[in-house]
Amino acid sequence: QQLRADVLVENKLAFEVQCAPLSEREFNHRHSLYEKLSIKDIWIVGKRHYLKNKINCSKEIFLRYSSHWHWYYLEINPFSCVITLKYNILKAAVSSEISYDIKHFSLDEKGIAKLLTFVPANKQNIKSASIKDQKIYLQKQLTQKSKLGLEVGSLLYQLHSSIEDIPDELFLELRGPKEESPIITYLQKKLDDSKNHLA
Repeated sequence: QQLRADVLVENKLAFEVQCAPLSEREFNHRHSLYEKLSIKDIWIVGKRHYLKNKINCSKEIFLRYSSHWHWYYLEINPFSCVITLKYNILKAAVSSEISYDIKHFSLDEKGIAKLLTFVPANKQNIKSASIKDQKIYLQKQLTQKSKLGLEVGSLLYQLHSSIEDIPDELFLELRGPKEESPIITYLQKKLDDSKNHLA
């Protein structure tokens, strides 16, 4: 009585086509209803929600994970009758910049069948953001005292360190779009190790 899927497949899989604005709260409500019914909900988004070179919370909610595609995102263009799969989505070490591979499928029976059976080659066309850009971004977050800036700033303060003390290779490390920054993981481990050493 509370939920009607756009497309329901055998009571175990639901497709939602989302073109209008959607708050994180409303999404979580609808997603939790599907979970209670043991239905996997796959979201396909319209132009308003298309994924570009950065990801924010309002788009992150539509991400899904599979063993073949890893983190992926589905977009629909009803005018050109195309569904676009953006997969192998990875986030930069600090910023919200993302890289991903793309595959297009026709919006018809054959295209949907190809989408559902698509297994990508192992090769990934993923590129890292530059060390310099990531350091500039992190310095900006520290200056602006954003959530990330305050967290990293606190860790650096406790370690009597600066951005320059963070190994450069960490700024090249890519992560899953919902994973913590490798910079924070590194600094937290270093702080834990130093506390254990003193104990």
